[in-house]
Amino acid sequence: MSESFSYQSIPEITVEELAHRLQAESAKNLQLVDVREPQEVEMAQVDGFLNLPLSEFSQWSEQIHSRLDLEKETLVMCHHGMRSAQMCQWLMRQGFTNVKNIAGGIDAYSILIDSEVPRY
Repeated sequence: MSESFSYQSIPEITVEELAHRLQAESAKNLQLVDVREPQEVEMAQVDGFLNLPLSEFSQWSEQIHSRLDLEKETLVMCHHGMRSAQMCQWLMRQGFTNVKNIAGGIDAYSILIDSEVPRY
């Protein structure tokens, strides 16, 4: 993901909102993307997220339009929210219309929602 970035505002969702959305009937309509490294996902994860590690960008970026729906609400997570913000920017530049960064990432999720999710 070495493209230069022109910054535009990224919509965010809190981990509390995420937890509520994951329990709702409409959860099946969400696209959930985790951009952390595979070893990070092994340590701590939230079910239902597709792992697209930023370090493997060149391996999956060409297929992004066949793997994800441009119109579907897409929630992106990482450890604290920085890498996921980068991914949100990139997805928006690819034409995705409903992308949200999960503020605080999986670390905030562990602290505020589910202490069974390990912190690292």
